[in-house]
Amino acid sequence: MTTETTLESVLRLRVGAHEAHYGGGLVDGARLLQLFGDAATELCIRHDGDEGLFRAYDSVEFLAPVYAGDYIEVRAQLVKVGRTSRRMTFTAHKIIQATYSPASDSAADVLAEPLLVARASGTCVVPFDKQKQNRN
Repeated sequence: MTTETTLESVLRLRVGAHEAHYGGGLVDGARLLQLFGDAATELCIRHDGDEGLFRAYDSVEFLAPVYAGDYIEVRAQLVKVGRTSRRMTFTAHKIIQATYSPASDSAADVLAEPLLVARASGTCVVPFDKQKQNRN
């Protein structure tokens, strides 16, 4: 049996300088996938009382660059629940952008509109015996 749901997780964080992987302070897209995984874990815990396991992404799109100093908001939504599977969607938006310059090495701008930098969808699995309603 599969049911529709709308449980949501929201994470906000500043991307640190130590997370820059490429020249110019560019952050690796894998960092966004790690954040999606953290949000998925929260959803599984909220829904099932167990972290579950990420099985697969169906789709991943990197749409705009993320740099050290940017603030990112990650949203994850549990959209479908099966016996053990949990279907989720993810978005990452840049909400504050670092604007380093020779005049100021700590300047940043709050974006008037959040910028979609990545989106994905995927499935987590929570074994039946690990789900809080099915534990002995």
